[in-house]
Amino acid sequence: MGTLRLILGDQLTRGISALDGLDKDRDVVLLAEVREEGTYVRHHKQKIALILSAMRHFAEALRHEGIKIDYIRLDDPENTGLLTGELARALQRHRLSHAVMTEPGEWRLREAFLSWQRDTGAYFDMREDTRFIASHSRFERWANGRKGLRMEFFYRELRRETGLLMEDGEPASGQWNFDADNRKPVPKSVITPGRLRFEPDAITRDVMVLVEREFPSHFGSLETFGWPVTRAEARRALSHFIKEVLPSFGDYQDAMRADAPFLFHSLISTSLNIGLLTPREVCLSAETAWREGDVPINAAEGFIRQVLGWREYVRGIYWLKMPGYADTNFLDARERLPDFYWTGETKMRCISDVVRQTQSHAYSHHIQRLMVTGNFALLSGIAPKEIEEWYLAVYADAFDWVELPNTHGMAIFADGGLLASKPYAASGAYINRMSDFCGGCVYDPKARPGRTPCPFNALYWAFLIRNESRLSGNARLAMPYRTLAGWSRQRREGIMEEAATIMARMRQGEL
Repeated sequence: MGTLRLILGDQLTRGISALDGLDKDRDVVLLAEVREEGTYVRHHKQKIALILSAMRHFAEALRHEGIKIDYIRLDDPENTGLLTGELARALQRHRLSHAVMTEPGEWRLREAFLSWQRDTGAYFDMREDTRFIASHSRFERWANGRKGLRMEFFYRELRRETGLLMEDGEPASGQWNFDADNRKPVPKSVITPGRLRFEPDAITRDVMVLVEREFPSHFGSLETFGWPVTRAEARRALSHFIKEVLPSFGDYQDAMRADAPFLFHSLISTSLNIGLLTPREVCLSAETAWREGDVPINAAEGFIRQVLGWREYVRGIYWLKMPGYADTNFLDARERLPDFYWTGETKMRCISDVVRQTQSHAYSHHIQRLMVTGNFALLSGIAPKEIEEWYLAVYADAFDWVELPNTHGMAIFADGGLLASKPYAASGAYINRMSDFCGGCVYDPKARPGRTPCPFNALYWAFLIRNESRLSGNARLAMPYRTLAGWSRQRREGIMEEAATIMARMRQGEL
Protein backbone atom coordinates (compact mmCIF):
# COMPACT_ATOMS: atom_id res chain seq x y z
CA MET A 1 0.00 0.00 0.00
CA GLY A 2 1.07 3.55 -0.66
CA THR A 3 1.11 6.51 1.72
CA LEU A 4 -0.84 9.76 1.70
CA ARG A 5 1.52 12.62 2.46
CA LEU A 6 -0.16 15.82 3.65
CA ILE A 7 1.62 19.14 3.12
CA LEU A 8 0.31 22.28 4.86
CA GLY A 9 0.47 25.82 3.53
CA ASP A 10 3.47 26.74 5.71
CA GLN A 11 5.38 23.55 4.86
CA LEU A 12 6.35 24.31 1.27
CA THR A 13 9.87 22.94 1.55
CA ARG A 14 11.07 20.16 -0.72
CA GLY A 15 13.07 18.66 2.12
CA ILE A 16 10.13 18.62 4.57
CA SER A 17 10.09 15.49 6.73
CA ALA A 18 6.65 14.47 5.42
CA LEU A 19 8.26 13.79 2.04
CA ASP A 20 11.16 11.71 3.39
CA GLY A 21 11.13 8.27 1.78
CA LEU A 22 8.49 9.23 -0.78
CA ASP A 23 7.71 6.49 -3.33
CA LYS A 24 6.69 8.12 -6.63
CA ASP A 25 4.98 4.95 -7.80
CA ARG A 26 2.72 4.43 -4.80
CA ASP A 27 2.48 7.61 -2.72
CA VAL A 28 0.16 10.60 -3.15
CA VAL A 29 0.89 14.12 -1.88
CA LEU A 30 -2.16 16.04 -0.66
CA LEU A 31 -2.41 19.83 -0.54
CA ALA A 32 -5.77 21.36 0.38
CA GLU A 33 -7.00 24.93 0.41
CA VAL A 34 -9.63 25.06 3.16
CA ARG A 35 -11.85 27.88 4.32
CA GLU A 36 -11.22 27.38 8.04
CA GLU A 37 -7.56 28.32 7.65
CA GLY A 38 -8.54 31.62 6.06
CA THR A 39 -11.22 32.50 8.60
CA TYR A 40 -10.32 31.23 12.10
CA VAL A 41 -9.04 34.78 12.27
CA ARG A 42 -9.87 37.20 9.47
CA HIS A 43 -6.49 37.07 7.77
CA HIS A 44 -5.20 39.87 5.56
CA LYS A 45 -6.09 39.28 1.92
CA GLN A 46 -2.41 39.28 0.96
CA LYS A 47 -1.62 36.57 3.49
CA ILE A 48 -4.32 34.29 2.10
CA ALA A 49 -3.24 35.00 -1.47
CA LEU A 50 0.43 34.39 -0.62
CA ILE A 51 -0.21 30.98 0.91
CA LEU A 52 -2.64 29.77 -1.77
CA SER A 53 -0.41 30.90 -4.62
CA ALA A 54 2.69 29.40 -3.03
CA MET A 55 0.82 26.13 -2.45
CA ARG A 56 -0.22 25.97 -6.11
CA HIS A 57 3.31 26.71 -7.31
CA PHE A 58 4.75 24.10 -4.94
CA ALA A 59 2.29 21.49 -6.20
CA GLU A 60 3.33 22.25 -9.79
CA ALA A 61 7.01 21.83 -8.88
CA LEU A 62 6.29 18.41 -7.35
CA ARG A 63 4.28 17.38 -10.40
CA HIS A 64 7.26 18.21 -12.60
CA GLU A 65 9.24 15.67 -10.57
CA GLY A 66 6.70 13.00 -11.44
CA ILE A 67 5.09 13.00 -8.00
CA LYS A 68 1.37 12.23 -7.77
CA ILE A 69 -0.48 15.28 -6.46
CA ASP A 70 -4.01 15.50 -5.07
CA TYR A 71 -4.76 19.23 -4.92
CA ILE A 72 -8.05 20.48 -3.43
CA ARG A 73 -9.00 24.03 -4.36
CA LEU A 74 -10.89 26.37 -2.08
CA ASP A 75 -13.89 26.58 -4.39
CA ASP A 76 -14.18 22.82 -5.01
CA PRO A 77 -17.87 22.07 -4.27
CA GLU A 78 -16.90 18.91 -2.37
CA ASN A 79 -14.39 20.73 -0.15
CA THR A 80 -15.25 20.17 3.54
CA GLY A 81 -13.50 23.39 4.57
CA LEU A 82 -11.38 21.51 7.14
CA LEU A 83 -7.89 20.02 6.81
CA THR A 84 -8.91 16.93 8.76
CA GLY A 85 -11.97 16.56 6.55
CA GLU A 86 -9.86 16.71 3.39
CA LEU A 87 -7.36 14.24 4.84
CA ALA A 88 -10.16 11.76 5.56
CA ARG A 89 -11.68 12.23 2.11
CA ALA A 90 -8.32 11.73 0.38
CA LEU A 91 -7.60 8.50 2.28
CA GLN A 92 -10.94 7.15 1.13
CA ARG A 93 -10.57 8.47 -2.41
CA HIS A 94 -7.17 6.84 -2.93
CA ARG A 95 -8.00 3.76 -0.85
CA LEU A 96 -5.03 4.35 1.41
CA SER A 97 -4.82 3.57 5.12
CA HIS A 98 -1.53 5.28 6.02
CA ALA A 99 -1.08 9.06 6.28
CA VAL A 100 2.08 11.03 6.99
CA MET A 101 2.53 14.71 7.80
CA THR A 102 5.06 17.02 9.40
CA GLU A 103 3.98 18.42 12.75
CA PRO A 104 1.93 21.61 12.27
CA GLY A 105 3.44 24.84 13.50
CA GLU A 106 0.35 25.76 15.52
CA TRP A 107 -0.97 24.10 18.66
CA ARG A 108 -4.53 24.46 17.37
CA LEU A 109 -3.82 22.37 14.27
CA ARG A 110 -1.68 19.81 16.04
CA GLU A 111 -4.52 19.11 18.47
CA ALA A 112 -7.06 18.92 15.64
CA PHE A 113 -5.04 16.26 13.82
CA LEU A 114 -4.33 14.25 16.96
CA SER A 115 -8.03 14.37 17.88
CA TRP A 116 -8.92 13.20 14.36
CA GLN A 117 -6.45 10.33 14.74
CA ARG A 118 -7.97 9.28 18.08
CA ASP A 119 -11.49 9.45 16.69
CA THR A 120 -10.78 7.52 13.48
CA GLY A 121 -8.09 5.14 14.65
CA ALA A 122 -6.20 5.92 11.43
CA TYR A 123 -2.59 4.87 10.92
CA PHE A 124 -1.12 8.35 11.14
CA ASP A 125 2.53 9.37 11.34
CA MET A 126 3.17 12.95 12.57
CA ARG A 127 6.86 13.68 12.08
CA GLU A 128 9.14 16.27 13.61
CA ASP A 129 9.66 19.50 11.70
CA THR A 130 13.38 19.31 11.01
CA ARG A 131 13.61 22.65 9.20
CA PHE A 132 14.29 24.43 12.49
CA ILE A 133 17.77 24.49 13.95
CA ALA A 134 16.60 23.59 17.48
CA SER A 135 14.22 20.69 18.01
CA HIS A 136 11.60 20.69 20.77
CA SER A 137 13.77 18.34 22.82
CA ARG A 138 16.84 20.54 22.30
CA PHE A 139 15.01 23.58 23.67
CA GLU A 140 13.56 21.60 26.56
CA ARG A 141 17.05 20.40 27.58
CA TRP A 142 18.26 23.98 27.59
CA ALA A 143 15.24 25.28 29.53
CA ASN A 144 15.12 22.49 32.11
CA GLY A 145 16.04 23.71 35.58
CA ARG A 146 16.69 27.32 34.60
CA LYS A 147 15.23 30.04 36.80
CA GLY A 148 14.95 32.41 33.86
CA LEU A 149 14.75 31.79 30.12
CA ARG A 150 16.64 34.46 28.22
CA MET A 151 17.14 34.41 24.47
CA GLU A 152 20.72 35.67 24.63
CA PHE A 153 22.03 32.57 26.40
CA PHE A 154 20.15 30.17 24.13
CA TYR A 155 21.43 32.09 21.12
CA ARG A 156 25.03 31.73 22.27
CA GLU A 157 24.63 27.98 22.58
CA LEU A 158 23.24 27.77 19.05
CA ARG A 159 26.13 29.90 17.78
CA ARG A 160 28.56 27.40 19.28
CA GLU A 161 26.67 24.42 17.89
CA THR A 162 26.32 25.78 14.37
CA GLY A 163 29.65 27.59 14.20
CA LEU A 164 27.93 30.70 12.84
CA LEU A 165 30.04 33.83 13.38
CA MET A 166 32.53 31.84 15.45
CA GLU A 167 36.33 31.81 15.25
CA ASP A 168 38.36 29.24 17.18
CA GLY A 169 35.47 28.64 19.56
CA GLU A 170 34.98 32.33 20.32
CA PRO A 171 32.49 34.86 18.89
CA ALA A 172 33.74 36.69 15.81
CA SER A 173 35.23 40.12 16.58
CA GLY A 174 35.20 39.26 20.27
CA GLN A 175 31.52 40.00 20.94
CA TRP A 176 28.39 37.89 21.04
CA ASN A 177 26.01 40.77 20.53
CA PHE A 178 26.32 44.10 18.68
CA ASP A 179 22.88 45.38 19.65
CA ALA A 180 24.34 48.56 21.15
CA ASP A 181 25.57 49.52 17.66
CA ASN A 182 22.17 48.95 16.07
CA ARG A 183 20.03 51.73 17.52
CA LYS A 184 20.57 54.69 15.21
CA PRO A 185 17.73 56.80 13.81
CA VAL A 186 17.80 57.18 10.03
CA PRO A 187 19.21 60.56 8.96
CA LYS A 188 17.16 62.44 6.39
CA SER A 189 20.12 62.24 4.02
CA VAL A 190 20.06 58.43 3.90
CA ILE A 191 18.36 57.05 0.80
CA THR A 192 16.64 53.75 1.49
CA PRO A 193 17.08 51.04 -1.15
CA GLY A 194 14.48 49.98 -3.67
CA ARG A 195 13.05 46.60 -2.78
CA LEU A 196 12.69 43.53 -4.96
CA ARG A 197 9.01 42.76 -5.49
CA PHE A 198 7.53 40.12 -7.79
CA GLU A 199 4.88 40.75 -10.43
CA PRO A 200 1.98 38.29 -9.95
CA ASP A 201 1.98 35.56 -12.61
CA ALA A 202 -1.12 33.81 -13.99
CA ILE A 203 -1.39 31.47 -10.99
CA THR A 204 -1.14 34.33 -8.51
CA ARG A 205 -3.60 36.48 -10.46
CA ASP A 206 -6.14 33.65 -10.40
CA VAL A 207 -5.66 33.32 -6.66
CA MET A 208 -6.11 37.07 -6.16
CA VAL A 209 -9.45 36.94 -7.97
CA LEU A 210 -10.46 34.00 -5.77
CA VAL A 211 -9.49 35.82 -2.57
CA GLU A 212 -11.38 38.97 -3.52
CA ARG A 213 -14.46 36.87 -4.24
CA GLU A 214 -14.30 34.57 -1.20
CA PHE A 215 -12.95 36.97 1.46
CA PRO A 216 -14.23 40.40 0.34
CA SER A 217 -14.58 41.91 3.81
CA HIS A 218 -11.18 40.83 5.13
CA PHE A 219 -8.59 43.40 6.16
CA GLY A 220 -6.19 44.87 3.65
CA SER A 221 -5.66 45.33 -0.07
CA LEU A 222 -4.17 43.12 -2.78
CA GLU A 223 -3.11 46.04 -4.98
CA THR A 224 0.55 46.04 -3.88
CA PHE A 225 0.98 42.24 -3.72
CA GLY A 226 4.57 41.36 -4.60
CA TRP A 227 5.65 38.59 -2.21
CA PRO A 228 7.82 35.69 -3.42
CA VAL A 229 5.60 32.66 -4.08
CA THR A 230 8.22 30.18 -5.34
CA ARG A 231 11.53 28.89 -4.08
CA ALA A 232 13.33 30.62 -6.97
CA GLU A 233 11.73 33.99 -6.17
CA ALA A 234 12.54 33.60 -2.48
CA ARG A 235 16.18 32.88 -3.30
CA ARG A 236 16.30 36.02 -5.45
CA ALA A 237 14.78 38.06 -2.63
CA LEU A 238 17.35 36.72 -0.17
CA SER A 239 20.24 37.45 -2.55
CA HIS A 240 18.99 41.00 -3.13
CA PHE A 241 18.70 41.63 0.60
CA ILE A 242 22.18 40.29 1.37
CA LYS A 243 23.88 42.30 -1.40
CA GLU A 244 21.91 45.54 -1.46
CA VAL A 245 20.28 46.00 1.94
CA LEU A 246 22.00 44.04 4.72
CA PRO A 247 25.10 46.29 4.91
CA SER A 248 22.95 49.06 6.47
CA PHE A 249 20.53 46.82 8.34
CA GLY A 250 22.50 46.79 11.57
CA ASP A 251 22.77 50.53 12.03
CA TYR A 252 19.11 51.26 11.38
CA GLN A 253 17.23 48.13 12.40
CA ASP A 254 15.50 49.96 15.28
CA ALA A 255 14.60 53.05 13.25
CA MET A 256 11.28 54.09 11.71
CA ARG A 257 10.53 56.46 8.85
CA ALA A 258 7.10 57.39 7.55
CA ASP A 259 8.00 57.33 3.85
CA ALA A 260 9.91 54.03 4.03
CA PRO A 261 7.85 51.13 5.40
CA PHE A 262 10.56 48.57 4.60
CA LEU A 263 13.74 50.56 5.43
CA PHE A 264 16.62 48.03 5.57
CA HIS A 265 14.62 45.03 6.74
CA SER A 266 14.86 41.73 4.90
CA LEU A 267 11.24 41.10 3.78
CA ILE A 268 12.04 37.37 3.78
CA SER A 269 10.02 36.43 6.88
CA THR A 270 7.11 35.34 4.68
CA SER A 271 9.41 33.02 2.71
CA LEU A 272 10.96 31.65 5.90
CA ASN A 273 7.65 31.06 7.62
CA ILE A 274 5.99 29.21 4.74
CA GLY A 275 9.10 27.19 3.94
CA LEU A 276 10.44 28.65 0.71
CA LEU A 277 13.68 29.39 2.58
CA THR A 278 15.27 27.63 5.54
CA PRO A 279 16.81 29.39 8.54
CA ARG A 280 20.15 27.67 8.08
CA GLU A 281 20.63 28.86 4.49
CA VAL A 282 19.54 32.38 5.42
CA CYS A 283 22.06 32.58 8.27
CA LEU A 284 24.84 31.10 6.14
CA SER A 285 24.19 33.69 3.42
CA ALA A 286 24.58 36.53 5.91
CA GLU A 287 27.69 35.00 7.45
CA THR A 288 29.30 34.46 4.04
CA ALA A 289 28.69 38.11 3.13
CA TRP A 290 30.46 39.16 6.33
CA ARG A 291 33.39 36.79 5.82
CA GLU A 292 33.83 38.10 2.29
CA GLY A 293 33.96 41.68 3.58
CA ASP A 294 30.70 42.82 2.02
CA VAL A 295 28.75 43.32 5.26
CA PRO A 296 29.88 44.76 8.63
CA ILE A 297 29.80 42.48 11.66
CA ASN A 298 27.07 44.45 13.46
CA ALA A 299 24.72 43.98 10.50
CA ALA A 300 25.47 40.28 10.01
CA GLU A 301 25.24 39.52 13.74
CA GLY A 302 22.07 41.57 14.23
CA PHE A 303 20.32 39.77 11.40
CA ILE A 304 21.54 36.30 12.35
CA ARG A 305 20.43 36.94 15.94
CA GLN A 306 16.89 37.58 14.68
CA VAL A 307 16.81 34.25 12.83
CA LEU A 308 19.07 31.92 14.81
CA GLY A 309 18.35 33.54 18.16
CA TRP A 310 14.93 35.11 18.40
CA ARG A 311 13.02 32.98 15.87
CA GLU A 312 14.24 29.70 17.35
CA TYR A 313 13.75 30.98 20.91
CA VAL A 314 10.12 32.07 20.52
CA ARG A 315 9.28 28.75 18.87
CA GLY A 316 10.85 26.95 21.82
CA ILE A 317 8.84 29.00 24.31
CA TYR A 318 5.64 28.37 22.36
CA TRP A 319 5.88 24.58 22.35
CA LEU A 320 7.29 24.42 25.88
CA LYS A 321 4.47 26.44 27.46
CA MET A 322 1.37 25.88 25.33
CA PRO A 323 -1.57 25.65 25.70
CA GLY A 324 -1.68 27.43 29.07
CA TYR A 325 0.70 30.16 27.90
CA ALA A 326 -1.96 31.81 25.75
CA ASP A 327 -4.28 32.28 28.73
CA THR A 328 -1.92 34.17 31.04
CA ASN A 329 -2.67 37.84 31.72
CA PHE A 330 -0.05 39.04 34.19
CA LEU A 331 -1.03 42.72 33.98
CA ASP A 332 -4.78 42.00 34.12
CA ALA A 333 -5.31 43.86 30.84
CA ARG A 334 -8.99 43.91 29.80
CA GLU A 335 -9.52 46.85 27.43
CA ARG A 336 -11.16 46.29 24.02
CA LEU A 337 -9.03 46.80 20.90
CA PRO A 338 -9.82 50.26 19.46
CA ASP A 339 -11.26 50.44 15.94
CA PHE A 340 -8.29 52.46 14.69
CA TYR A 341 -6.17 49.29 14.72
CA TRP A 342 -8.33 48.21 11.77
CA THR A 343 -9.05 51.56 10.13
CA GLY A 344 -5.98 53.70 10.84
CA GLU A 345 -8.38 56.54 11.66
CA THR A 346 -6.63 58.24 14.57
CA LYS A 347 -4.82 61.54 14.97
CA MET A 348 -1.80 59.68 16.40
CA ARG A 349 0.32 59.72 13.26
CA CYS A 350 2.61 56.86 14.28
CA ILE A 351 -0.28 54.43 14.71
CA SER A 352 -2.20 55.74 11.71
CA ASP A 353 0.83 55.36 9.42
CA VAL A 354 1.72 51.88 10.68
CA VAL A 355 -1.86 50.61 10.33
CA ARG A 356 -2.21 52.06 6.84
CA GLN A 357 1.14 50.52 5.82
CA THR A 358 -0.14 47.23 7.15
CA GLN A 359 -3.35 47.56 5.15
CA SER A 360 -1.31 48.14 1.98
CA HIS A 361 1.52 45.65 2.47
CA ALA A 362 0.44 43.10 5.12
CA TYR A 363 3.70 44.10 6.75
CA SER A 364 5.34 46.41 9.22
CA HIS A 365 8.78 45.84 10.64
CA HIS A 366 9.50 44.61 14.15
CA ILE A 367 10.09 48.00 15.80
CA GLN A 368 6.81 49.33 14.46
CA ARG A 369 5.08 46.22 15.81
CA LEU A 370 6.80 46.39 19.19
CA MET A 371 7.17 50.10 19.91
CA VAL A 372 4.13 51.60 18.17
CA THR A 373 1.13 49.25 17.98
CA GLY A 374 2.45 46.92 20.68
CA ASN A 375 3.53 49.73 22.98
CA PHE A 376 0.14 51.43 22.76
CA ALA A 377 -1.65 48.14 23.46
CA LEU A 378 0.59 47.61 26.50
CA LEU A 379 0.15 51.12 27.90
CA SER A 380 -3.62 51.20 27.38
CA GLY A 381 -4.21 47.70 28.77
CA ILE A 382 -5.64 46.01 25.67
CA ALA A 383 -6.78 42.47 26.49
CA PRO A 384 -4.16 39.91 25.31
CA LYS A 385 -6.49 37.88 23.11
CA GLU A 386 -7.76 41.02 21.36
CA ILE A 387 -4.34 42.35 20.32
CA GLU A 388 -2.97 38.88 19.60
CA GLU A 389 -5.80 38.12 17.18
CA TRP A 390 -5.07 41.42 15.43
CA TYR A 391 -1.37 40.64 14.97
CA LEU A 392 -2.16 37.15 13.71
CA ALA A 393 -4.70 38.50 11.22
CA VAL A 394 -2.96 41.48 9.66
CA TYR A 395 0.58 40.30 8.86
CA ALA A 396 1.50 38.05 5.95
CA ASP A 397 4.29 36.41 7.98
CA ALA A 398 2.16 35.76 11.08
CA PHE A 399 1.72 32.21 12.35
CA ASP A 400 0.69 31.39 15.90
CA TRP A 401 4.00 29.83 16.97
CA VAL A 402 5.89 33.04 16.19
CA GLU A 403 3.25 35.75 16.62
CA LEU A 404 1.81 34.63 19.96
CA PRO A 405 5.06 34.67 21.97
CA ASN A 406 6.20 37.90 20.31
CA THR A 407 2.93 39.62 21.16
CA HIS A 408 2.03 37.91 24.43
CA GLY A 409 5.50 37.94 25.97
CA MET A 410 7.42 40.71 24.24
CA ALA A 411 4.89 43.38 23.26
CA ILE A 412 2.36 43.24 26.10
CA PHE A 413 4.22 41.35 28.87
CA ALA A 414 1.20 39.14 29.52
CA ASP A 415 3.43 36.25 30.57
CA GLY A 416 4.95 38.29 33.42
CA GLY A 417 8.52 38.11 32.14
CA LEU A 418 8.91 34.52 31.00
CA LEU A 419 10.02 35.55 27.51
CA ALA A 420 11.33 39.10 27.96
CA SER A 421 13.16 40.64 30.89
CA LYS A 422 11.00 43.79 31.05
CA PRO A 423 7.89 45.36 29.54
CA TYR A 424 8.80 47.33 26.40
CA ALA A 425 6.91 50.41 27.54
CA ALA A 426 7.91 53.83 26.23
CA SER A 427 6.61 57.37 26.07
CA GLY A 428 6.36 59.54 22.99
CA ALA A 429 10.00 60.54 23.44
CA TYR A 430 11.18 57.14 22.18
CA ILE A 431 9.04 57.33 19.05
CA ASN A 432 10.21 60.91 18.44
CA ARG A 433 13.86 59.88 18.80
CA MET A 434 13.65 56.83 16.52
CA SER A 435 11.29 58.12 13.81
CA ASP A 436 9.95 61.12 11.96
CA PHE A 437 6.33 60.36 12.83
CA CYS A 438 6.02 63.07 15.45
CA GLY A 439 6.95 65.90 13.10
CA GLY A 440 3.65 65.68 11.25
CA CYS A 441 1.45 64.82 14.22
CA VAL A 442 -1.12 66.99 15.99
CA TYR A 443 0.16 65.59 19.29
CA ASP A 444 3.41 66.86 20.81
CA PRO A 445 5.79 64.37 22.49
CA LYS A 446 7.56 67.27 24.26
CA ALA A 447 4.32 68.66 25.73
CA ARG A 448 5.23 72.24 24.86
CA PRO A 449 2.86 75.06 25.92
CA GLY A 450 -0.03 75.53 23.53
CA ARG A 451 0.40 72.04 22.01
CA THR A 452 -1.67 68.92 22.67
CA PRO A 453 0.48 66.41 24.61
CA CYS A 454 1.20 63.03 23.02
CA PRO A 455 -1.14 60.37 24.50
CA PHE A 456 1.81 57.99 24.90
CA ASN A 457 3.29 60.24 27.61
CA ALA A 458 0.49 60.16 30.17
CA LEU A 459 -0.34 56.54 29.34
CA TYR A 460 3.30 55.57 29.97
CA TRP A 461 3.43 57.03 33.48
CA ALA A 462 -0.08 55.82 34.29
CA PHE A 463 0.97 52.33 33.20
CA LEU A 464 3.88 52.39 35.65
CA ILE A 465 1.71 53.73 38.47
CA ARG A 466 -1.09 51.25 37.80
CA ASN A 467 1.33 48.30 37.78
CA GLU A 468 3.70 49.48 40.51
CA SER A 469 3.06 46.47 42.75
CA ARG A 470 3.79 44.11 39.85
CA LEU A 471 6.73 45.86 38.21
CA SER A 472 8.63 48.02 40.70
CA GLY A 473 10.90 45.10 41.58
CA ASN A 474 12.07 44.74 37.98
CA ALA A 475 15.69 45.87 37.87
CA ARG A 476 15.36 47.15 34.32
CA LEU A 477 12.63 49.55 35.41
CA ALA A 478 14.57 50.93 38.36
CA MET A 479 15.16 54.34 36.75
CA PRO A 480 11.52 55.28 35.98
CA TYR A 481 10.39 54.00 39.36
CA ARG A 482 13.06 56.15 41.05
CA THR A 483 11.59 59.08 39.16
CA LEU A 484 8.08 58.18 40.30
CA ALA A 485 9.27 57.92 43.89
CA GLY A 486 10.00 61.65 43.79
CA TRP A 487 6.53 62.61 42.59
CA SER A 488 3.94 64.10 44.91
CA ARG A 489 0.56 62.45 45.36
CA GLN A 490 -1.06 65.34 43.48
CA ARG A 491 1.23 64.83 40.48
CA ARG A 492 0.45 61.12 40.36
CA GLU A 493 -3.27 61.80 40.58
CA GLY A 494 -2.98 64.37 37.79
CA ILE A 495 -1.31 61.85 35.49
CA MET A 496 -3.94 59.23 36.26
CA GLU A 497 -6.73 61.73 35.49
CA GLU A 498 -5.06 62.71 32.20
CA ALA A 499 -4.68 59.04 31.24
CA ALA A 500 -8.31 58.35 32.11
CA THR A 501 -9.40 61.19 29.80
CA ILE A 502 -7.25 59.75 26.99
CA MET A 503 -8.80 56.30 27.49
CA ALA A 504 -12.31 57.75 27.44
CA ARG A 505 -11.54 59.54 24.17
CA MET A 506 -10.10 56.32 22.75
CA ARG A 507 -13.28 54.39 23.59
CA GLN A 508 -15.36 57.12 21.96
CA GLY A 509 -13.25 57.08 18.78
CA GLU A 510 -11.93 60.61 19.37
CA LEU A 511 -8.22 59.97 19.89
